[in-house]
This record gives sequence, C-alpha cells and structure tokens, in this order.
Amino acid sequence: MTDRAPGHRSDMTQPTQPSTGELVSQLSTELSQLVRDELRLAQVEVSGKAKQAGIGAGMFGAAGLLALYGVGALIATAILALSLAVDAWLAALIVAVVVLAAAGVAALLGKNRVTKAVPPVPTRAVEGVKEDVETLRHHRSDS
Repeated sequence: MTDRAPGHRSDMTQPTQPSTGELVSQLSTELSQLVRDELRLAQVEVSGKAKQAGIGAGMFGAAGLLALYGVGALIATAILALSLAVDAWLAALIVAVVVLAAAGVAALLGKNRVTKAVPPVPTRAVEGVKEDVETLRHHRSDS
C-alpha cells in the first residue's frame, strides 16, 4: 500500500477525446434509440387513426339505425295519421322525410370522420424520419 495524498497527480483523470470506436458505438446506440422512438410515434399515430375510423364506422351504424327507425315511423305514422285532418299519406311522408334527413346528417358526419382517418399511414412519423435523415446528411457534409 502506498500513502498518496488525495490531490496527487496520478489520481486525477485527464479528459480525453473519445476514440473512433467509442464514437461509432455511441452513434449506433443513438441511431437505434432514434429508430425505436420513430416506431413508437408511428404506432401511436396509426392507433389514433384507427380510433377515428372506428368512430366513423359507429356513426355509419347510427345512420343505419336511424334509417330503420324511419321505416318504423313510416308504418306508425300511416296508422296514426288516419284520424288526422291531413291525409294519412301526407303525414306519414312528412315524418319519414324528417327522420331520414337526420339519418343523412349522421351518415355525412360518419363519412367525414372516416375520411380524416384515411390513409392509415403515420404521416407525422414519416416526416420525422425524413427530417432526421436530412439532418444527418447535412451534419455529414459539414464534417
């Protein structure tokens, strides 16, 4: 055992530049992390678009249900309208038009939701990868 003072010169580490191997290893690690992050972003984006498509499909289902109620309203109105002052067919037609118009509005809203989700491509993630590649190209050309 040697008795060296804590501030002795051999105990202090000199700052050194990383070797080429260390730099390549660091680049590999950071590039792998970048790819994993971009893949996670793509997964989040695609799942968000799938959710929008699901909501749109649900709205299409609601439009179908309202159309079914429209058929029921046509039948009920035809029966109930017999006692009204207006002709029965006219009363049934008015109710049917209103219900089917509501179904049309629901169908258009559903179509708009589905259109927002198409195509299910992770556009933000693709743009991020393009920016990363462009940054690497500029960095390499500056070196």
